[in-house]
Amino acid sequence: MLCTRPLGLYLANVMEGRPIWPLRLGARLESRVYRLCGIDPAEQMGWKHYAIALLVFNALGGLLVYGLQRLQYWLPLNPEHFPGVAADSSFNTAVSFITNTDWQGYTPESTMSYLTQMAGLAVQNFLSAATGIAVAVALIRGLARHSAKSIGNFWADITRSTFYVLLPLAFVLALVLVSQGVIQNFSAYKSVTMLQPVTYRQQKTDAAGNPVEDAAGHPAMESVTTQVQTLPMGPIASQEAIKELGTNGGGFLNANSAHPYENPTWLSNFLEMLAIVAIPASLTYTFGRMVGDTRQGWAVFGAMAILFVGLFALCNGSEQLGNPRLAALGVDQAPSALQAGGNMEGKEARFGIAGSTLFATVATVTSCGAVNSMHDSYTPLGGLVPLFDMMLGEVVFGGVGTGLYSMLIFAIVGVFIAGLMIGRTPEYLGKKIEAFEMKMSAVAILVMPLLVLLGTAIAVSTAAGRAGVANPGAHGFSEILYAFTSAGNNNGSAFAGIAADSVFYNTALGLCMWLGRYWPIIAVLAMAGSLAAKKRIPVTAGTLPTHGPTFIILLIGTVLLVGALTFVPALALGPLVEHLMLRGR
Repeated sequence: MLCTRPLGLYLANVMEGRPIWPLRLGARLESRVYRLCGIDPAEQMGWKHYAIALLVFNALGGLLVYGLQRLQYWLPLNPEHFPGVAADSSFNTAVSFITNTDWQGYTPESTMSYLTQMAGLAVQNFLSAATGIAVAVALIRGLARHSAKSIGNFWADITRSTFYVLLPLAFVLALVLVSQGVIQNFSAYKSVTMLQPVTYRQQKTDAAGNPVEDAAGHPAMESVTTQVQTLPMGPIASQEAIKELGTNGGGFLNANSAHPYENPTWLSNFLEMLAIVAIPASLTYTFGRMVGDTRQGWAVFGAMAILFVGLFALCNGSEQLGNPRLAALGVDQAPSALQAGGNMEGKEARFGIAGSTLFATVATVTSCGAVNSMHDSYTPLGGLVPLFDMMLGEVVFGGVGTGLYSMLIFAIVGVFIAGLMIGRTPEYLGKKIEAFEMKMSAVAILVMPLLVLLGTAIAVSTAAGRAGVANPGAHGFSEILYAFTSAGNNNGSAFAGIAADSVFYNTALGLCMWLGRYWPIIAVLAMAGSLAAKKRIPVTAGTLPTHGPTFIILLIGTVLLVGALTFVPALALGPLVEHLMLRGR
C-alpha cells in the first residue's frame, strides 16, 4: 500500500518520458544506446510493428541463453568446470527465462557456470520483466489514446523500464540483501569436513535421473553416508534482487529462497516478498494516472487485494491446522497437541508457517516462481491455493506488467457481461467494447487453460509423462497438473516430487511456456491497437461506473467464475480428492 502510489507515479513519469531528474540524469546514456542501435525513440509504432519488435528481441535473447549453456565449458567464469548443458534442457531453460517463467528442471549450482547465470539468466530476468511492463503500458496507451494509430515505441519502453526502474531498484536491493548475509562473490566452491558423518536415505535414480521403483511399485531407497559437504559460492545477491523485483523466481541455488545463502533472515524474507509484489501493485496506480483517473487504478488494486487476502487466509489456515493423521501415530500425546504446531513439513524454522504461506501466496498470485518452502509438502488444501492462484491467470497483482494487462482483460470481459445484462453496448474508459476486443480477450484468457489441461492430459496418459512422478495417486496427478499450470502461466514454481529434467518434460513444458507467454501478448497488443484507434464516447446515465464497489465485485466475480469453471474438474482429481483421503472420507 505504501509503495503503490509513489512507485506507480514514478513508473508513469518514466514511461511517459516526463523530464524528471532520473531521466535527465540518464538522458545522455539513453541517447547513446539509441544511436548505437539505430533507434529513433520518437518513432511511434502500430501494434503489429510493436509486436514484431518484441518477438524478434525476445527470440534473440533466447538464442543467446541457449548458446551460453551449450558452450559454457569453453567460456570463462566456470570455476567448477561444468560441461555444456544438454540440448533439451538448454531449450527449456532459454524459453523459461525469456518468458519470465524461470522454470528450472535442473539443479542450478551443479549445472550452470557463473557466466551463464549472469550474462544469460540474470540478464533475461531484467529484459523479460521489462517486456511485461512494455506490453502493459502499450495496453494503457490503447485505452488512454483516441483516434490514434500507434501504441508507443517498444525500444524506448523496454530501455526506460530497464534503465530507470529495474536496474536502480535491483542495485539497492542487492546491497541490502548482502547486508543480511546473501553471498556475492566469484570464489570456487568450498569443500568442508563436517564434525560427524551424516547418513540419510534418498530415492534411487537411473542414469537419466528418473526415480526408480522396486518390484512392488514403491520408491526404491538407498542409504548414503558422507562427511564432506560442498558449499556453493557465486554472485547470488545480484541475481536474487532481480529475481524478485522482476517476478522471475529462478534461483541461483536449487532450494531457491529456502536456502540461507539466498534468504537468510526474517528481514530478507520480508524484503523479498515486498520486492515481488511492489512493481505489479504499483502498476495499477500507473494505469490510473495514465488514463487520467486514478480511481480506475485503485479499483483494480482493490479487486486484487481482496482476492489476495482471501487466498492467503485459506492457505495459512490450512497449514496452521496441521495434519490430522499425526493422531494415528500412537505416541503419548493428545491429537490436539500433535496438531497444535501446524504442518511444518517442508518449511524453514526461521520463517515458520505464516512466513512460508505468505511467501507461497505472494509468489503464485504473481508470476514469480520463487519459493521459501516446498509446496509439495503442504496439506492438500494448503497446496491447492498456490495452484489455484496460478489458475486464475495470475491476475492478483500478477507478474511485472502481465498481471495488470491480464486483469484489464478480465475488466473488459466484466463490462461486456454487464452490457449484455442491460442490453447496452459495453464500454470501458470511454471505448466501446466490440467483437474484435472480445475475440482478443477470449484468445488471451483461453490459451492458458488449453495449454495446461491438454499438457496435463498428455502427460498422465503417456509413459514418458508418468515416468518422472515419484508419488502415486492423487498427489502425483497434482504434481503434473502443477507443472503445466506453472509453465502455462509463466510462473516457474514447482510442486517438486517430479523429475522434470527429461526430454519429454523439457520439450512439453518449453512449448507450454512459449505459447503461454506470446499468444496472449499478441492478443493484448492487437487489442491495444484497436482501442487506440477508437473515438472516445461521452459518459451517459447508462454508463457502468468502473471505479466503485459494484465494479470491484463484478471484476472479482469474473475472475473467479472463469477460473472455477475451467479448472474445478481437474482440481477435483488432485488436491480435493487428496483432502478427502486425508480426512478419511
